[in-house]
Amino acid sequence: MQIRILGSAAGGGFPQWNCNCPGCQATRTGEQEVHQRTQSSLAVRGSSGDWLLVNASPDVRQQLESLRDRSFTSIRSSPIAGVLLSDAEIDHTAGLIILRESNEPLQIYGTDTIRRALTEGFSLLRILENYCGVEWSEIKPGSVIDFSDKKESSLEIEAFLLTGTPPKYMRDRASAEGNWVVGFTFRDRATGGVATYAPALAELTPSIIARFESSDCILVDGTFWQDDELVKLGMSHRTALSMGHLPLSSEGGSLKRLSQLSSSRKIFTHINNTNPILIGNSPQRQLVEAAGMEVGYDGLIIEL
Repeated sequence: MQIRILGSAAGGGFPQWNCNCPGCQATRTGEQEVHQRTQSSLAVRGSSGDWLLVNASPDVRQQLESLRDRSFTSIRSSPIAGVLLSDAEIDHTAGLIILRESNEPLQIYGTDTIRRALTEGFSLLRILENYCGVEWSEIKPGSVIDFSDKKESSLEIEAFLLTGTPPKYMRDRASAEGNWVVGFTFRDRATGGVATYAPALAELTPSIIARFESSDCILVDGTFWQDDELVKLGMSHRTALSMGHLPLSSEGGSLKRLSQLSSSRKIFTHINNTNPILIGNSPQRQLVEAAGMEVGYDGLIIEL
């Protein structure tokens, strides 16, 4: 199995267009060990089979270019066989508009709640029906998607439910119930490799910890360093936890708990522009690395 981090930043990317926080300013002044990042996305494929895109960010065009090889068989071709959606947030779905130029209906996998949001709230699916069309496959948490019939793929994917809230554009019409956020566990039947992806993580329950423990590699929500990060910077009144993201620091934060796992690789991704771990020589970055964890970056390739 091969996994590529196509985008490692949270919504808005890094630097964010309207932000002058220390990290964003460091990228603009050309300081060392601070690099630009596109918005959160992943590509995965088994030891055999095609690439699957996990979340379609607004930066999808440049991200997909990294998946192409030099060979092609026709004037129109796609480097991906389908799109998996972990939620209906704009930064994970707006890139579907770019994919409207597909010469085949888009193969999209997501929960029924996500499909409803992308029909009633952010009407992407209705728009795409007038362009390339959509073939929607419903994901049910706890179920396994078997791609053995998809061009001899050795990959299977299990979706699991995460605590999450509706996107802002659905909060005035959505009930509290619904599978708003899911994570994915990828398994390669040929190699036995297992990886788990959770770009939004509000809490570490015993079942999630067990899932992480049984994975060779985990790619986990690294959005905020501290709970009141945006409040202290004067950017928002909302905390990390109220936005559905478990912060890294503090006694109950994700860094300490995840560092104790036996997984071979533990990687933070979906990192907000305000998080100081984006600065290579920051004390916070040093704490992450000392704990045996990695800060993911655009272009990172994982082989399992």
